[in-house]
Amino acid sequence: MAERNAEHSEDACRKVDVGITRVFELFGKRWTGPIVSVLMQRAVHFAELRRAIPGISERMLSDRLTELAAAGLVVREVDDGPPLRVAYRLTEAGQAMEPALKELRMWSESYLREPPPEGRCGGNC
Repeated sequence: MAERNAEHSEDACRKVDVGITRVFELFGKRWTGPIVSVLMQRAVHFAELRRAIPGISERMLSDRLTELAAAGLVVREVDDGPPLRVAYRLTEAGQAMEPALKELRMWSESYLREPPPEGRCGGNC
């Protein structure tokens, strides 16, 4: 019994997995998941990416893409044009997330309830 208590000490409970913390610091931000999901399919120009994600502003999209690039998951490529266009694609590290994201998608389909349709929550959402 003492051995079991040693495993579940207060200090052990306070430790948080550093890797998981880093992942959710990036992927826990609104819009990051949908952006990566679109880029998982192919490289996309900025305007196409914005159209693919309803509700995201240009500023927010730009900010999230900058964060993903700084993390080494996305590359920004300038097409000389004319017109001058910017495309984004996942790096090898970004593409390596695909199996984990597929698992999360399957988990969500099994365990997360669907949100009620808009206007159907009776003000309790």
